[in-house]
Amino acid sequence: MPQNYKYLIMSYQYPFGQQVQSLVQQDRTPKKVFVLGVYASAVHARWKKDGKTICPALAVASEPRIFWDGNIDEAKEIISKIQIPTEVGTLEPAGEHLNGPSAKVLDEHILGILGYSRKNAWLCDLLPETRINDGQAKVIEKEYNPLIEKYGLNEVNIPKRPTVFCDDKRRQEIVSELKESKASLLVLLGDIPIAQFLNKVAEVPYKSLQEYVELYGYGTITAATVDGHTVNVLPLAHPRQIGALGAHSDKWTKFHQEWESNINK
Repeated sequence: MPQNYKYLIMSYQYPFGQQVQSLVQQDRTPKKVFVLGVYASAVHARWKKDGKTICPALAVASEPRIFWDGNIDEAKEIISKIQIPTEVGTLEPAGEHLNGPSAKVLDEHILGILGYSRKNAWLCDLLPETRINDGQAKVIEKEYNPLIEKYGLNEVNIPKRPTVFCDDKRRQEIVSELKESKASLLVLLGDIPIAQFLNKVAEVPYKSLQEYVELYGYGTITAATVDGHTVNVLPLAHPRQIGALGAHSDKWTKFHQEWESNINK
């Protein structure tokens, strides 16, 4: 891995010019738990013009670190550096719940429940870069793109959210990180890390969280062999489900709440 662990990748650009950066674990000392998510999020800003909100949460920059918690001071600093023509409006940090919500769930409802803090955790995503979801794409198409030519703005060339988040090369990179971390517990966030990572690098009898729960129960730790090394595995719901963030399934929210209650008894 390169020494500057947050490094520039292809010159993908957000609205108003910030470049997409790759987010990986910065503290490379041995950890107790390795957490694998799906893809990196972004810093979101409220875009306003003439007192009206054009978009309450526009992705405008890469997070300052993997699983960023949405710290308001950091958000202000990052957004203040973005150059935006006055005729186009202003940017300010999005609402508190719109920056770093998954990280807060990770800290409070996963790591904390297991008795860990960030200091004990090695964090990783299948895809260490942000991608554009349908909601962002619609805002860019409707509100941002018509301004590009008139105000000399950059085009937004960040790819849309894919269905496949990692290939064999990336899987081997993650295996290398897992071994480097020396973590004895691998936490998988949702279906996608199970299907696109674990199921490809270990012989396990499940391809989804539902299948895992049917076999072992929610929150049960099992073992898997990855590249000759045995690691304890704990598949959990994605933080979006656990924290009931936006579109989610109440079933997984309830499963996780019951798991927390049992651990805290």
